[in-house]
Amino acid sequence: MPESALAPPVVAPLTGGLADSVFAAADRDPVRPALARRRADGGWDEVTAVEVRDQVLGLARGLVASGIRPGDRVAIMARTRYEWTLLCHALWAVGAEVVPVHPTASRDQVALILRDAECVGVAVEDEPSVMTVGSVCASLPRLRHVWQLDAGALGQLAERGAPIAPTTVDSLRRLVLPDSTAVVAYTSGSSGRPMGCALSHRALAHPCDTLLAGWGHTAAPPGQQASVLAFLPFSHVYGLMIQGLCLRGGVLLGHEPDMSEEALSSALRTLRPTYFYAVPSVFEKVYKTFLRTAQRAGRGALFERAAQTARDFAAACERQRTGRGGGPGFELRLQHALYERTVYRRLRAALGGRVTRATSGGSPLHRELSWFYEGIGIYVHDGYGLTETAGGITMQPLGREKAGTVGQALPGMEIRTAEDGEILVRGPSVFQGYVGNRAASRAVLRGGWLATGDLGHLDGEGYLTITGRKKDVIITSGGKSVAPAFLEQRLRMHPLVHQAVVVGDNRPCVGALITLDPEFLTHWRRSLALPGSHPLREAREENALREEIGRAVAAANSAVSRSESVRVFRVLPEPFDQASGLLTPSLKLRRDAIVRAYAAEIEAMYAARSRPARHYASEPPGWDDSDDVFR
Repeated sequence: MPESALAPPVVAPLTGGLADSVFAAADRDPVRPALARRRADGGWDEVTAVEVRDQVLGLARGLVASGIRPGDRVAIMARTRYEWTLLCHALWAVGAEVVPVHPTASRDQVALILRDAECVGVAVEDEPSVMTVGSVCASLPRLRHVWQLDAGALGQLAERGAPIAPTTVDSLRRLVLPDSTAVVAYTSGSSGRPMGCALSHRALAHPCDTLLAGWGHTAAPPGQQASVLAFLPFSHVYGLMIQGLCLRGGVLLGHEPDMSEEALSSALRTLRPTYFYAVPSVFEKVYKTFLRTAQRAGRGALFERAAQTARDFAAACERQRTGRGGGPGFELRLQHALYERTVYRRLRAALGGRVTRATSGGSPLHRELSWFYEGIGIYVHDGYGLTETAGGITMQPLGREKAGTVGQALPGMEIRTAEDGEILVRGPSVFQGYVGNRAASRAVLRGGWLATGDLGHLDGEGYLTITGRKKDVIITSGGKSVAPAFLEQRLRMHPLVHQAVVVGDNRPCVGALITLDPEFLTHWRRSLALPGSHPLREAREENALREEIGRAVAAANSAVSRSESVRVFRVLPEPFDQASGLLTPSLKLRRDAIVRAYAAEIEAMYAARSRPARHYASEPPGWDDSDDVFR
């Protein structure tokens, strides 16, 4: 039977549009810091609520002077930066619709989105982006404006709007209804052509207001203003939801457009946010950075003992709060307290020193990684949402968190699973449909329920566990169905593994394409310190690497049945990235594109398996030496 979960609504219904939050904040507490703007010297300037309101109002007047009208669609093609938030709310203030475009989108992707959404304007970040848009203008008859942020376009807009009375913007803003479209957000295209999801102001506001009502008090210690560093792209609905949470909840919002490790580390240390949000790959990267740093300092063994203690402590705490055990014993509490003084507080300092809670979204977070962060003093809420649901669908209930799940349905949302395990949801945050594609909209909106395309199950208490994407399920030639996400997640837990794509459709067994973490690989090679001449040392190094990846595969296989385990794999020379079209802007794998791009490698991987070979003692029975192919 299909399972279901329902939580009662707890928030007041929206009465206007999303821009109202900026104006309401200025009226409520005009001097409260709303945004933090990065200075050239790396520090931050706080911008008050009334200053943000005035800047948004000035831009909105400029948009009116430029002929932007209610219902017009304007694209923003820029990294996560201060101007993005201002322009976004200015567009909403005049009743326009925002179309987020990732700044690294290709020429064809830009043309598709701007044409499909019928955009009348686009704000870009720099000259190369201007050139990209310019190269497709001939196919965009409705496009009238191209604003370049780095060339002072927003200042020019504000100047142009000086003759427009502020009351004009107020009148337009009051015409915006909760069910008016606020955003046309395009899906990542991980399994096909991107489609524009029409999201209303109500849909975007609901998860934000619900999370603020139920969980907002946990974002900072009592008496402190909560603060967040935004670095994930606002072109993805997860980033938009964080922006909405901050502006609607009085949370100080800082922007970091550069997602490099160095830039993020600097921004976290200087802004010192109280709350951290990211995708699982970022949490994995942070953990591996901790491990690599400890090993370089000769404290790798200490870190691993401390990490295991953290996981054990968090697992025991979870058993206690879910009524399945008595909590950490005396010896475990003693060890945890020792590592708190010597290790954990230093790890938290890397995130600014004030973070005690975080949110992971985009895909499920591995349970052991969740336990690690909880054990060092940073509880990570693993939630679930889609572009089609304006972000949040579930969240972990406070005091009853359960690692390995994505929590329970948010108040006001309903979840059930179909007979085939597909997750169905309904509620106020579900989208209005795909722009210009009624057939696709009808295919996923069934009697008020959204068919998510994700697979999962609900336990007796309504906790949802995600097991994979319906389209991603692999069926081997023997008829075995395998959801690849769990195996990929397990593989990525090894420090050397950066990415993993499980394959095996119509093949005799499951295989995997693996890429290595470049930074950890460099560190690992240095730590070997193998003797001998260069050619001999290189050969020994490759043998050691082959065995290490073999152990990573064996560890992943230990959690599944033999028929589901990875029997062949190949380590690829380069990671998957956006430039090659193998990753989406939200860092998800484009599986079909990867399988096409590496078709020859996949074929050779399976062909190599049939050759007779010796066995490693560390590998599971029947493991072929030829299964680990390095090319």
